[in-house]
Amino acid sequence: MTAGFQLGVVGSLTLSVASSVAIVICNKALISTLGFPFATTLTSWHLMVTFCTLHVAQRLRFFEPKAIDGQTVVLFGLLNGTSIGLLNLSLGFNSIGFYQMTKLAIIPFTVLLETIFLKKRFSETIQFSLLILLLGVGIASVTDLKLNFLGSILSGLAIATTCVGQILTNTIQRKLKVSSTQLLYQSAPYQAAILFATGPFVDQLLTSRSVFTHKYTFPVVGFIVLSCLIAVSVNFSTFLVIGTTSPVTYQVLGHLKTCLVLSFGYTLLRDPFTARNILGILVAIFGMALYSYFSVREGRKKAAGDALPVSQMPDKETEPLLASAKDGGDAKKANGVAHDC
Repeated sequence: MTAGFQLGVVGSLTLSVASSVAIVICNKALISTLGFPFATTLTSWHLMVTFCTLHVAQRLRFFEPKAIDGQTVVLFGLLNGTSIGLLNLSLGFNSIGFYQMTKLAIIPFTVLLETIFLKKRFSETIQFSLLILLLGVGIASVTDLKLNFLGSILSGLAIATTCVGQILTNTIQRKLKVSSTQLLYQSAPYQAAILFATGPFVDQLLTSRSVFTHKYTFPVVGFIVLSCLIAVSVNFSTFLVIGTTSPVTYQVLGHLKTCLVLSFGYTLLRDPFTARNILGILVAIFGMALYSYFSVREGRKKAAGDALPVSQMPDKETEPLLASAKDGGDAKKANGVAHDC
């Protein structure tokens, strides 16, 4: 990895964390303090504002749009929009504890799908660090685990659509050579459309209130506008992180945000906090540190193996003598890890 690429990855991760924590703070004020509980409809507005912002940026030539196959973009946009709606429904029909378990399940299912369909392999050290991470987040955030049939179905669908959507985000950017900005610009209208059409129905089902009859005071409108502006950064950084790293790394980052939000709630908002929460956060941070260390180490090994100097390439006279060593090296490489950095 080049220094420039590593700097870009660090920047995208920082932007993702900062914008996500900021929007949680804003939305908590909007939903809990100002009484605006229409999360799905609000998300559709986020995506609309994101598209309009990117359209202005494109017209000002901050980036060049790139044509993507129409069917691919439509299906991708609808899939991502559906996954957001299903996650909201899962939260509405399940307990908080079961919803947190649903989010935790996204990482192992993503690993499973990438292993089966993309033939990616994750080393034992990476798997161990992910296990520590999930254990820590589970201790910190999972409380009750009340199950119901409909909620379980919705959670399963939310996991499936979220995993596939995030894997496609990474795959499309790499295979079609499109940037995160170009892909988000193309897909945002379709994500917004499906949530705009279904959002009021979903929100009324979950809250027994209508978004159309809500009283829109000046503070409510102000926080909605602020939330939409922050969401531009959230949506952009999401695509950027998945495109420059991997869906699994993005999920790891998501759990870091969970720990930060829990810490913020205790520090500034004085939310109830126990020794269990503190222990879970510490374990999760340790798991994240292990994951980062092993990912960087394996990425450097892979880069060193790919960048063989020309002076080390065998000539025709020595090639037969190196044949057996080469075969052994290939076998060793086949048993190693091709981790998705």
